Amino acid sequence: MVSLSFQWPLATMSFLLFSLVTLLIVSAPSWCQSSDTTAPEASNGAPFPWNKVRLPEHVIPVHYDLMIHANLTTLTFSGTTKVEITASQPTSTIILHSHHLQISKVTLKKGAGEGQSEDPLRVLEYTPHEQIALLAPEPLLVGVPYTVVIDYAGNLSESFHGFYKSTYRTKKGEVRVLASTQFEPTAARMAFPCFDEPALKASFSIKIRREPRHLAISNMPLVKSVTIAEGLIEDHFDVTVKMSTYLVAFIVSDFKSVSKMTKSGVKVSVYAVQDKINQTEYALDAAVTLLEFYEDYFSIPYPLPKQDLAAIPDFQSGAMENWGLTTYRESALLFDAEKSSASSKLGITMTVSHELAHQWFGNLVTMEWWNDLWLNEGFAKFMEYVSVRVTHPELKVEDYFLGKCFDVMEVDALNSSHPVSTPVENPAQIREIFDDVSYEKGSCILNMVRDYLGADAFKSGIVQYLQKYSYKNTKNEDLWNSIASICPTGGTQGMDGFCSRGEHSSLSSHWRQEGLDVKTMMNTWTLQKGFPLITITVRGRNVHMKQEHYMKGSDDVPETGYLWHVPLTFITSKSDSVHRFLLKTKTDVLILPEEVEWIKFNVGMNGYYIVHYEDDGWDSLTALLKRTHTTISSNDRASLINNAFQLVSIGKLPIEKALDLTLYLKHETEIMPVFQGLNELIPMYKLMEKRDMNEVETQFKAFLIRLLRDLIDKQTWTDEGSVSERMLRSRLLLFACVRKYQPCVQRAEGYFREWKESNGNLSLPNDVTLAVFAVGAQNTEGWEFLYSKYQSSLSSTEKNQIEFALCTSQNKEKLQWLLDQSFKGDIIKTQEFPGILILIGRNPVGYPLAWQFLKENWNKLVQKFDLGSPSITNIVMGTTNQFSTRTWLEEVKGFFSSLKDNGSQLRCVQQTIEIIEENIRWMDKNFDKIRMWLQNENLGL
Repeated sequence: MVSLSFQWPLATMSFLLFSLVTLLIVSAPSWCQSSDTTAPEASNGAPFPWNKVRLPEHVIPVHYDLMIHANLTTLTFSGTTKVEITASQPTSTIILHSHHLQISKVTLKKGAGEGQSEDPLRVLEYTPHEQIALLAPEPLLVGVPYTVVIDYAGNLSESFHGFYKSTYRTKKGEVRVLASTQFEPTAARMAFPCFDEPALKASFSIKIRREPRHLAISNMPLVKSVTIAEGLIEDHFDVTVKMSTYLVAFIVSDFKSVSKMTKSGVKVSVYAVQDKINQTEYALDAAVTLLEFYEDYFSIPYPLPKQDLAAIPDFQSGAMENWGLTTYRESALLFDAEKSSASSKLGITMTVSHELAHQWFGNLVTMEWWNDLWLNEGFAKFMEYVSVRVTHPELKVEDYFLGKCFDVMEVDALNSSHPVSTPVENPAQIREIFDDVSYEKGSCILNMVRDYLGADAFKSGIVQYLQKYSYKNTKNEDLWNSIASICPTGGTQGMDGFCSRGEHSSLSSHWRQEGLDVKTMMNTWTLQKGFPLITITVRGRNVHMKQEHYMKGSDDVPETGYLWHVPLTFITSKSDSVHRFLLKTKTDVLILPEEVEWIKFNVGMNGYYIVHYEDDGWDSLTALLKRTHTTISSNDRASLINNAFQLVSIGKLPIEKALDLTLYLKHETEIMPVFQGLNELIPMYKLMEKRDMNEVETQFKAFLIRLLRDLIDKQTWTDEGSVSERMLRSRLLLFACVRKYQPCVQRAEGYFREWKESNGNLSLPNDVTLAVFAVGAQNTEGWEFLYSKYQSSLSSTEKNQIEFALCTSQNKEKLQWLLDQSFKGDIIKTQEFPGILILIGRNPVGYPLAWQFLKENWNKLVQKFDLGSPSITNIVMGTTNQFSTRTWLEEVKGFFSSLKDNGSQLRCVQQTIEIIEENIRWMDKNFDKIRMWLQNENLGL
């Protein structure tokens, strides 16, 4: 699954209006697990025969026959599930999952084939665990096939999971209804009774009943359609491969489609509403190219005859990897050649690449339980980078991949973070691990291990892993064992160079002595939360290294004593070839061939750690940046900016030194360092906006414009250049206009006037549209005109840009109206609500409204978006994590603790409280220093 991130770099929000497909910050709380010894009580008052959240292991599903009939007029559905099971020990109870389904009849057939006698089964339901118990008159025999037949009915879900209702308006304004599925992680049980755990894989034969005017699609191709009655058709789909329940999918709609074949004969189709079918070409071509890439890279053919990609009008996350039928938010799949932005093209490519990677990582080989979700998501995230770099080199994905590592470090530095592989049990906990740690940290540590082993050895390891565990389930250690078996500890056997690292380094003897214990090394990264801070002290030719757990928080944060096996890399003023050193102990020393002026660790930011340089180490690096910043790569420059401010947070570096380092940005032109500079500096004035600090806030904003003015003035108001140049232009012009830099505002006003006079028909350069709309929305007439265009627009990019602009208004009534309308979901869809709430939560006049809205509507929000979901996390963090006063802290704590089981235990609540405490400490410590620094700096720029 791809989640949406709403990390709008703060006031100016993200260059990825596209909502680039990452996941914000949450995760599994450390709820106590009780498996009560007293028998639970079923809904009818009888004792329920099972008291655990996890299903018993002795009844195994083999095959499901599903028949589902959805009525898109009454918004209900009925179904029959026939599931073939076997028992590994005698039992007279069958426990499976069912949620919000009305079960009318259950029977049990013994043996295979037709004509078997059917025994009725008694049904008990235990809603807290979303389970039913089927009670057989006599125990099931071991090893004999049985078939359970369940007739049931339900309502199409009003949320975004299960078998749910979605709607769209045609160009003529007619509202059309469709029904689609989203089962991951625990919602297949809302569409059919099933053994809804990832390790209980089975094959599925699916039949869908529909009206003739509709079309049904599912995981597999259509085999035949049978007319059941007048106006009722039953579609029979081919039997699936063995797979987990969360990957089952079916859609009943009036979508249209376009198709192409891959070289190996897989039919790829993109489905969308008729009015947008002309926006499917880009995704179709990308899907064909990427599917061919993965077949080649993994050396395993894609096992199904077809791969569909469907754009769903209502969709909570970014996309979902259902096997053979991947589903997407429209903005994550549809590309309008005239209006879509450069970041939208990048986002669509990455999303399609992520879901197709899952067809192998996740679908073919699946984690045994959700605690190792990162094996699915970290890999799919990492493969986005590996694949798109090869298939779409012009997108230069390497420019953005590492920025994700900085983002996740922000939460991974909190005490409330969690290890990549972490215990979870109930559905809310499971939903909570669809977070940055599972996705982004997972991909960052995979990138680090690939850099460490060499790309070829890494690839051989993962291919072996996929081949060995095809159609099976795995645990964390299975991956490391597969990779380690490629790298025997001797280091030479057939793969010389990869394991011994000989060709990489003048310190290769160090690697040889070590041998590679990949599993022990990677356990330090997956079984411990957080990451190391490496402190470097240079004494002549001796480089002293020390590692400790980097953790934000007050001085009384308990020392964890964690140690990592850190694959250090470095370059020096005397050598630009990459040197390597594996730090396994708390301290170590390495000896350089000669003394150096400067040393830079974590080359290219391939390692998931941050570095502090003692004594004059930072001064020499700052001097290097001022003198000739291009001596080191743009990723290295971005990582210096990031690390410097991380060190300010824990008191290792004065804020003045970090600010001094950013002054070199006056001469920077590359996207990563500029974006990283903005990501560090903008939050400072965002904290000030939520306190009464107008004078310094104004000075700080003026300083930022002065710092980047040369680069802003250089931007052309066109769509020329590479994707990186275009995304940089879009972000800079938006920043300049929002900060009221007059040359930018005047030009944007001119464009907006022309666009408005043409009734929105004038084609604006896509890269400047955001800035133009944001300026246009500042007066009532412009705001109303933008909203009128929003209603008729068919372009996801344009709608997102207008939404963003509307949320920058300084008119409180307008902002309140946006909150109400997007939550209602009539013209502005409810799927847009979390993003709108966050934007208003970032708005200097809107943030109290966003917080108030969250408090007043909490129960409805949880009903719609699900406790523990990434949407709820985004909503909580987005409305509160820029508060920096004790008053706000107490209010946030008070509200969430009053929720009891309905939210107080969420990890995102613990995280936001930690962040607010950190903001308070940070401001208390650094505000006066910033004020003094600005007064002195005023002279310099």
